[in-house]
Amino acid sequence: MGWSTRVRAVLGFALVGTLTSSFEVMGQPAPAPTASFAVEEATISGVHAAMRSGRLTCRSLVDAYLARISAYDKNGPGVNAIVTVNPDAIKLADDLDRRFARSGMTGPLHCVPMIVKDNFETKGLQTSNGALVFQGYLPAEDATLVARAKAAGAIVLAKSNMAEWAFSPVETVSSILPGYTKNPYALDRVTAGSSGGTAAAVAANFGLVGFGSDTGDSIRGPASHQALAGIRSTMGLTSRAGIFPLALKADIGGPMARSVEDMAIVFQAIVGEDPRDPATAAARGHRIPDYRKSFDRDGLKGVRIGVLREAYVRASTDPEIVAIFDAALDNLRRQGATIVDPATIEGYQSPVRPEPTNICMGFKYDLNQFLQARAGQVPVVDLAAVIRSGKFHPSVAKRLEDADKVPPNGPDSAACMVDEAQRVQLRKLVSDTMTKLKLDAFVYPTWSNPPRLIGDLNTPGGDNSQVFSPITGFPAVNVPMGYSRGGVLPVGVTFFGRPWADASLIKYAYAYEQATRHRRPPASVPPLR
Repeated sequence: MGWSTRVRAVLGFALVGTLTSSFEVMGQPAPAPTASFAVEEATISGVHAAMRSGRLTCRSLVDAYLARISAYDKNGPGVNAIVTVNPDAIKLADDLDRRFARSGMTGPLHCVPMIVKDNFETKGLQTSNGALVFQGYLPAEDATLVARAKAAGAIVLAKSNMAEWAFSPVETVSSILPGYTKNPYALDRVTAGSSGGTAAAVAANFGLVGFGSDTGDSIRGPASHQALAGIRSTMGLTSRAGIFPLALKADIGGPMARSVEDMAIVFQAIVGEDPRDPATAAARGHRIPDYRKSFDRDGLKGVRIGVLREAYVRASTDPEIVAIFDAALDNLRRQGATIVDPATIEGYQSPVRPEPTNICMGFKYDLNQFLQARAGQVPVVDLAAVIRSGKFHPSVAKRLEDADKVPPNGPDSAACMVDEAQRVQLRKLVSDTMTKLKLDAFVYPTWSNPPRLIGDLNTPGGDNSQVFSPITGFPAVNVPMGYSRGGVLPVGVTFFGRPWADASLIKYAYAYEQATRHRRPPASVPPLR
């Protein structure tokens, strides 16, 4: 029996989040019967409490998520978020159940079924970066963040679709998976990019949490479009080793989840220095805090928050988004925060994108370094070979070709010196403004416009995330702040702050989330019965 047939077989036995599995038909023992446990909107702490009380096994949890993937990803609403399901997921769950019976939880992420973006290398499980040219590539080792999550007890349940090469911040389409990934809140709308597959899958309750990567927007944007919490860490706090690069000067990997608490629990398990990523040497002098101390419902009392109008005010900004944001500011005030509006960054000018010949390192340089380090394992070893293969989505052809014409401009180049000077300048302007205005954080709408219709490339996108966090390397957290268009389309708000203040931003986001409770599951993927 093939894997897809096995997953479909589960459906006939699905209850609300718990299964009497058909796997005994395949010669595999069924999990022990459990009381009903709803996986929809489940949390890590809720799952662990149910396991400790004997109401839930790891096997039944994994079965339930596999059933939802089978029912809703390619069938039913056809969310189309999943590229590959881990064929060893059930075996891993059974092993975790045996270990739990012997000695309890295996770690803080014990039996946390994760959705992992398909640019994270996963040992023995296809990793494609969204591109057909890497179909069948089975990495020899895990990306560091995946390895750390596994070490904490997590299961890689499935790999998710992405904007191919992580190029698009707006939509999720690739050559490895036919069709677009749909926003489960409105199936005719985009998910944002490039981690839209992970966000759609977590929002649709196909897994407990997920991993995405963010170069300009790609954790925070999809989190905003799908009513999730997502964090782009301080540069150097999380490793990028084993993640296909887009631009290492700005690439970050990190978690998305349905709650700030779950996001922070995963974050705790993955942060810290990694010899495989030299950028993380910056974390050496910074003590890793206990992020659980950020779970403070009163965390906004006495906090000064500046409204970063430079991030979102433009002619195309949607008035409804502004109204929702104004309501969010009122909520922050009610929770005891002082709002400084505007919190103008004196001397700031919108960055001008450099000419292609003046880009520092960037896609071609970083990708070629990544592929050459895996020569003999990957099907191609540089961008030129990718282009010759023709195995990529037509929509990215020109960008690939243009990138290959760019000079390497390595880290010691004049282009990189100019780039670093601009980053230093923006860091100073942001820090000076925070000091002058005595700010603890900035806040702004993550997107200025609602999610576009799929295929619409004309109406404003509204991405507000490409500048401040990516250029400075300072952290930013997205959290849901409401819904637009008649309460249908999710809208997110970003908390942005000083370097190494990730714990503080988590605290502010948590307090806001707990006071407002905007997150709700999408109607297109209801509980299975």
